[in-house]
Amino acid sequence: MRKKERYEQILDWFRINRPIAETELHYENPFQLLIAVILSAQCTDKRVNMITPALFRDFPTPEALAAASPEVIFEYIRSVSYPNNKAKHLAGMARMLVEEFGSQVPGTLEELTRLPGVGRKTANVIQSVVFNKAAMAVDTHVFRVSHRLGLVSERCTTPLSVEKELMKNIPEADIPIAHHWLILHGRYVCLARNPKCDECGLKMLCKEYTTQYHAEPAAKQPTKKKMKQQAEQTK
Repeated sequence: MRKKERYEQILDWFRINRPIAETELHYENPFQLLIAVILSAQCTDKRVNMITPALFRDFPTPEALAAASPEVIFEYIRSVSYPNNKAKHLAGMARMLVEEFGSQVPGTLEELTRLPGVGRKTANVIQSVVFNKAAMAVDTHVFRVSHRLGLVSERCTTPLSVEKELMKNIPEADIPIAHHWLILHGRYVCLARNPKCDECGLKMLCKEYTTQYHAEPAAKQPTKKKMKQQAEQTK
């Protein structure tokens, strides 16, 4: 199967079967999302959502968080991974927002990655979710699923190389939601250790599955009408 066909058929499947896909982090504004994404590094969204209500309540603005010491912030986030570093990052991030960005979350990659605790992945999440930009955040789920499905080649050995390959092949209008399609598929179906291939509607389009089990790849994906009918039957 040619790469263009693989992308078209896999994206069509997601469009039909996952028309709504969004972040599972709880937030009410860009500032809260920025905090939550920083905390989510190497930590589950479920854990982050458990601790952010109190944090958001007591530090509702960049000014409030900037006035807090890392030691105080640590007590709110101590159950996440690397709480010491993240407490320092949150304090520094809030101070920079106040001092250099007028307490507003910036919208460009260059500005976002200046903030303490914000790397390329976090910046791309903010660009995509808050500003609806064509930015592809590559976490472990996106990295794994992209390789297994055959969306990227084995030569893509870094998150940046995967990001560039996905950006090149996914239509710009689909990139913001495609980020969530791949994350959620990796989180609930294409698991790292025990992927649920029997439950996966993409298995006959999946390069790893068809190679591992010597299955015949789908020569032609069902029409969109047929896919909609199949999706309705599974609800």
